[in-house]
Amino acid sequence: MEFVDYYKILGVSNNATESDIKKAYRKLARKYHPDLNPNDKEAEKKFKEINEANEVLSNSENRKKYDQYGKDWKHAEEFEKARQSQQQYTRSGRQQYQGDFSESDFSDFFESMFGGSERSYRRSQVKFRGEDYNAELRLDVMDVYRTHKRTLTVNRKNIRINIPAGVENGQTIKIKGHGGSGIGGGPNGDLFITFLIENTTPFRRDKANLYLTKDIDLYTAILGGEIMIDTLDGRVKLNVKPETENGTKVKLKGKGFPIYKKEGQYGNLYVTYNIKLPKNLTPKQKELFRELSKL
Repeated sequence: MEFVDYYKILGVSNNATESDIKKAYRKLARKYHPDLNPNDKEAEKKFKEINEANEVLSNSENRKKYDQYGKDWKHAEEFEKARQSQQQYTRSGRQQYQGDFSESDFSDFFESMFGGSERSYRRSQVKFRGEDYNAELRLDVMDVYRTHKRTLTVNRKNIRINIPAGVENGQTIKIKGHGGSGIGGGPNGDLFITFLIENTTPFRRDKANLYLTKDIDLYTAILGGEIMIDTLDGRVKLNVKPETENGTKVKLKGKGFPIYKKEGQYGNLYVTYNIKLPKNLTPKQKELFRELSKL
């Protein structure tokens, strides 16, 4: 029986960590799994080698024996007994321990150590979770002002999802079980959807709160009065107090954006006044301002 380099089979170094070995095994086992390579004898052989290498290197005791005795690692106990009794271990002795192995079967230890056939082990115990899918969904901000359903096509499959009101730009949600199919009876992966939301409104959005700058004329700012404000669900009347200063901010409670996953609850709308000074004054208007300045 020739020496089998399990580290080489998994593509890791001989000082690889348990995590490195596990990661390498899962990657290769997925690649060469018979369910993904039907009727491919080479892939099936490779899959068998990968499983054997993993069974040895993922077990700390077996790995220790393998590192010390190489191809004869399964007979480590016999070697230790022979060493303790100070018996001479010869090449013919090693031949006796090695036994006969078929190259086509790669190694008999898979069945002798773990019971049952390799094929039975592969079918009943080696399960892989399906791949996760990632998708982007572009929407206008008004598309997420109210909860609604939408049909998406992912990997040639139509998936109907519920989009909650209040979803934010860049937010990612998970649709469980709508990723790639599992292998060997493993669970399906998940679908992760990232929302790219374009704001085409005059409002600046910060989570559930909205911000708006509203121009008012000098006379309304000084004398006070009523103005109309546009909100996302209609126009509202707002009273401007007399002698309002430039930059004054007022809050319209509950006139903001829906709060994510809190049905019927909304943030606030904050309106900042920007006082516009009159231009192109007539001589009469200028004279009135001069009289006001004297007062």
